[in-house]
Amino acid sequence: MKNLRKLILLIIGVTFYMFSLSGNAQTPSQPYNENQDIRADLKQATALAKKENKHVLIQFGGNWCPWCIRFHAMAKGAQPIDSLIKADYVYMMANVSQDKKKRDYKLFEEFGYPNRFGYPVFVILNGDGKPLHIQDSGILEHCQVKGYDTAKVVTFLKMWTVKAVDPATYKVK
Repeated sequence: MKNLRKLILLIIGVTFYMFSLSGNAQTPSQPYNENQDIRADLKQATALAKKENKHVLIQFGGNWCPWCIRFHAMAKGAQPIDSLIKADYVYMMANVSQDKKKRDYKLFEEFGYPNRFGYPVFVILNGDGKPLHIQDSGILEHCQVKGYDTAKVVTFLKMWTVKAVDPATYKVK
């Protein structure tokens, strides 16, 4: 019994040690990968979106940003939002370093300077990687409670689906 206990403690210790070395471990309270290759992840997300006929929803922010963490928790925890994202988007967390000298300002330029809104900020791309919309997260906040308004977020997500931006959706049949 003592040997089993020692083995379990050893396995737990090694697991924690490995996660601490990786630097890539993400937790619900730290959803951003601070060692991320954003451009490689964007390429992969765009290819998947094109294949699945979806758009890419990029959430720019960082683990240093409480509002970024709040939105991610809501996106994963509120069933209507989680369902919409899974059905219509490839959801990508894009880490923005807290150190302004380490930020990819060229990428911000390519996407129309979404960083002008602060963080989090959302960029929606089509399957070809073309920016369709930049969304300031401030207007998605709840006006009476510290957090995001589920109805506002659902409306935002519905307005930028592939079907919603397809002109054929609005032609008289």
